[in-house]
Amino acid sequence: ELGIRIPRPLGHGPSRFIPEKETIQVGKEDATMHTLFAESFATLGRLDNVTLVMVFHPQYLESFLKTQHYLLQMDGPLPLHYRHYIGIMAAARHQCSYLVNLHVNDFLHVGGDPKWLNGLENAPQKLQNLGELNKMLAHRPWLITKEHIEQLLKTEENSWSLAELIHAVVLLTHYHSLASFTFGCGISPEIDCEGGHTFRPPSVSNYCICDITNGYHGVDEIHASPAGSIPVSVSLNKSVCEVEALMEKMKQLQECRDEEEASQEEMATRFEREKRESMFVCSSEDEESAATRDVSRHFEDTSYGYKDFSRHGMHVPTFRVQDYSWEDHGYSLVNRLYPDVGQLLDEKFHIAYNLTYNTMAMHKDVDTSMLRRAIWNYIHCMFGIRYDDYDYGEINQLLDRSFKVYIKTVVCTPEKTTKRMYDSFWRQFEHSEKVHVNLLLVEARMQAELLYALRAITRYMT
Repeated sequence: ELGIRIPRPLGHGPSRFIPEKETIQVGKEDATMHTLFAESFATLGRLDNVTLVMVFHPQYLESFLKTQHYLLQMDGPLPLHYRHYIGIMAAARHQCSYLVNLHVNDFLHVGGDPKWLNGLENAPQKLQNLGELNKMLAHRPWLITKEHIEQLLKTEENSWSLAELIHAVVLLTHYHSLASFTFGCGISPEIDCEGGHTFRPPSVSNYCICDITNGYHGVDEIHASPAGSIPVSVSLNKSVCEVEALMEKMKQLQECRDEEEASQEEMATRFEREKRESMFVCSSEDEESAATRDVSRHFEDTSYGYKDFSRHGMHVPTFRVQDYSWEDHGYSLVNRLYPDVGQLLDEKFHIAYNLTYNTMAMHKDVDTSMLRRAIWNYIHCMFGIRYDDYDYGEINQLLDRSFKVYIKTVVCTPEKTTKRMYDSFWRQFEHSEKVHVNLLLVEARMQAELLYALRAITRYMT
């Protein structure tokens, strides 16, 4: 009556993929989660939807928030507005308008120059110079050489110091992988963000306007079954069989491991085969991914994207973890040049990799370490990274095609992830287990990018 336009949330809950009633409701959380919500709110000035989905795994969320807070707000080589601008540059590479919008607000809040937001060419030359590294880290990190590092450190007046570069690299990899999480879990924009609200009145007219302002969306979500879809009972039985089959494979593989071990030559062959096969896993989705605002002005060379490393006759040498690993090399380099960050990242990697509740769907007391390792090593295999002591034949046994499509899409081209992909793998598993998969994808991807960048920095230094 007063002509005031009342915003109404466009989505239901923090994720487009997870029904709102299956997420953890604010006000119904336990004491640990409540503390994390308070920390997140104090740090970010909001309780964002990433936090509301990550809280399925409180131990990981605590480590994630601590790391992100340190990178963005604590003492470090880079000024605050540079940090948020680098976050914008990184998220924009994957057209992740959700993260770009959050950091545009933060960038302005810490006194960043609004002109820089008109396009990367308006930012200082020093930040523009980072564009090439941002592009390669996001899409083809195996191409990074010590010459790329030298260009950044040696350019006269706009040169980076080693400490600044380490800070920038950690921020770039953090936001590339966080874009993977955002798309992989279908994170919805908050009501006050672009794409998070509408001013149109609701189409269902059987409730009053005060309900809209209180976040009630009308009729309880009706999930009508599309015409021609499989009856629920049939689909359920099939899914249950999938879980049983997966557990049986794990058992058989464990028995084979105990009986015989493949030779080093055979292990190397299996790695090459898996690396080759990973190139032929591609998303065949024709439906559109989440609509995004045009964020391409925040980066150059918009046509540059993910390309498999052995296509078009290019051969990239295998990156052997035995020659350069996070534990033996990357960790100490980061910690030396940007104190405490190596420790924080190491803790976050370990929590994601070792996180388990010993459950699989409806089964309890299950050792899931074999499955977690297969997911982690498959991601590193897609980046050309090899573990000499791992039998890559296990990957094909444990990860089916629809799961591989989901993994590759979320890790390499996250902006193309769709709800159909999310729904099609591990159909009988809990949403919390699928979120756990995303945490593994995020951390394995981040570590892979870091390994290539840090190895190039080490080569430059030596």
